[in-house]
Amino acid sequence: MTISSRKAALAAVLLASVAFPAAAEPVFNRIASFPVAQNLPADKDKLSATSAEIITATDDGNTLIYSDSPLGAIGFIDITDAKAPKSGGALMMDGEPTSVTSSAGKALVAVNTSESKAKPSGLLAIVDVATKKIENSCDLGGQPDSIALNKDKTLGAIAIENERDEEVNDGKIPQMPAGDLVVFQVRNGTVDCGTIKHVALTGLAGVAPEDPEPEFVAFNGLNEIALTLQENNEIVIIDATTAQVKTHFSAGSVDLTGIDTKRDGALKFTGELKGVPREPDAVKWLDDNRLVIANEGDYQGGSRGFTIFDKTGKLLYESGASFERAVAHIGHYPESRSGSKGVEPEGLEAAKFGDDQYFFLLAERASVVGVYKDTGADPELVQLLPSGISPEGGIAIPARNLFATANELDLGKDGGTRSHVMIYERSEGEKAYPQIVSAEKDGNPIGFAALSGLAAVPGKPGMLYAVSDSVLGSQPTIYTIDASKKPAVITDALVVKRDGAPAQKLDIEGIAVAADGSFWLASEGYSERLVPHALYNVNAKGDIKAEIALPKELAANEIRYGFEGVTIVGTGDDATLWMAVQREWGDDEKGFVKLVSYNPKKKEWGAVRYPLDKTESGWVGLSEISAQGDSVYIIERDNLVGDAAKLKKLYKVAISELNPAKLGGELPVVKKTEAHDFLGELKSATNGYVLDKLEGFTFDASGKPNAVTDNDGVSDSSGETLFFPVELNATN
Repeated sequence: MTISSRKAALAAVLLASVAFPAAAEPVFNRIASFPVAQNLPADKDKLSATSAEIITATDDGNTLIYSDSPLGAIGFIDITDAKAPKSGGALMMDGEPTSVTSSAGKALVAVNTSESKAKPSGLLAIVDVATKKIENSCDLGGQPDSIALNKDKTLGAIAIENERDEEVNDGKIPQMPAGDLVVFQVRNGTVDCGTIKHVALTGLAGVAPEDPEPEFVAFNGLNEIALTLQENNEIVIIDATTAQVKTHFSAGSVDLTGIDTKRDGALKFTGELKGVPREPDAVKWLDDNRLVIANEGDYQGGSRGFTIFDKTGKLLYESGASFERAVAHIGHYPESRSGSKGVEPEGLEAAKFGDDQYFFLLAERASVVGVYKDTGADPELVQLLPSGISPEGGIAIPARNLFATANELDLGKDGGTRSHVMIYERSEGEKAYPQIVSAEKDGNPIGFAALSGLAAVPGKPGMLYAVSDSVLGSQPTIYTIDASKKPAVITDALVVKRDGAPAQKLDIEGIAVAADGSFWLASEGYSERLVPHALYNVNAKGDIKAEIALPKELAANEIRYGFEGVTIVGTGDDATLWMAVQREWGDDEKGFVKLVSYNPKKKEWGAVRYPLDKTESGWVGLSEISAQGDSVYIIERDNLVGDAAKLKKLYKVAISELNPAKLGGELPVVKKTEAHDFLGELKSATNGYVLDKLEGFTFDASGKPNAVTDNDGVSDSSGETLFFPVELNATN
């Protein structure tokens, strides 16, 4: 397939409607999310770090089992009802579980027991799933990584990585001792330790041949093992029955074009990299002859995509930058990783659902799963699924039309998202995600992230403007959105400029459109970085024409959390900007924030006080303000995620209440009325956990309301952007 036809195919996938006729192919949608902290033992602190990393399922498909390295355990999830997963508890292990698989009611767990990187050791634990007890263990003679079983579950293999120490010699290899491969026999889920054989792998790779570092193993139907040596950039094919190497070949390198290569606060998919080593992590067989690798990279490489080889090493397909660019189209591209390995495809799963062969590519840094249909030739990207933060492992359960991911990052101690297992079902219906995508401009994806404010395009029903916050501090952008499409489509992007160059260090949190077609932007400052809170007037070309600094009466009491929205009330000389201040400033009574007014014609400032709801934990603040009819609508929310989130509401304040007093004196308190509770939508929209940053809300030119969440640029975030119409009661 040519590059142009690949782009056309990609655009068709991303921009097509998600409505499917009855005869359409089934789709995958997330049906449940399970925070693995629910499996913490009773004697552990509830904020103890947990991590779902490698995941498997019992033969009946009713129990998920995952490795949890920081806890030193394996966890169990009852998915008899896949839409309502239940805690199955955790089994503490004597060491660090690195990988797990299952057969005949047993869990086979690779456990790292190393004293140090220089003195690696490990064991294979055989666990009875019903009793959650360790029945037996086998010494592995080194630090294990990936484990796999063959098709009939009579043979097993474990990659003995003996991983390098990144603090030694800048992490470069060789670093002894060398790793190898362990193969063993399995019978009814149990392992006879006496059948263990070690397969030497030294002298094969072109990179540090004396120090092979095996990463991932997979069996085909002929009892052949594909093994990646990630740091060595090598793939080895082993006959499991004889424990002999059959062949090996270099994973090679890739020339990449149309990618973002600089961590600079801007999304520009125009860069290129030459000769990037693939350095694959996961590997899966597509059939008995073809295998696919996820090119995460390690210390020298990482080609940001995937590659298909036959088992002789013949290159059959190279994804190049296509996967990463598809990720950019749904707003999941991690700009902070541009100077490194981009989206970092790490995990893989492959399985046949009905007549269709799929493989699932897990991008660690983009927190997304690419679902590809294996055509036997060029694979077809059919979906991009939202996952938790940093998907590490996946397991397909075709007999139940299920797929699950294990997502490793746990931010609980910082009040953030916990590690999750996500469950998806293949069925007829519509794709629930993405809810917003971008078109291409000048042949490249319109990169977007951290949408933080919305406004209507005057006179054009269904069309909206949005702005990006400080995540794109070197490329502050006004986006045009066609909200009439499903998913909504970002059709254009206007970079905000100062003196002809992109304005720097703006944190745009709100946007309003003036009668003359210019924009008013509210930028939240950060005084510790000498970035001021301010208002900006920007013309239709994106040029800043005026910067309005805060008056001294406001600035004297400012904190970091400033203007989070701006709207316009009135017309002509009476047109007044109203800004919602997110948190209490120094002169505010606790539980009250300001709504600040500014009349550009009269250059007059004023304010009223807004009463905040109270919650038991976290902080509460404002995220948006939007005028419609005789009221302004305000998003009020807590800063909590998941089950902890309690407050994500829309309130309205009558414009007649907005009688600003002069700054520095007593301010009147406005009355608010609840207009909408977003919690239900945030829970059910894609069956993930509740996102904390609901930051944009407005009405289009026809009066239809829409809301959007801020994805934080996929930094310690799942990267999900929810963009959805809001159903308000007629009285609201």
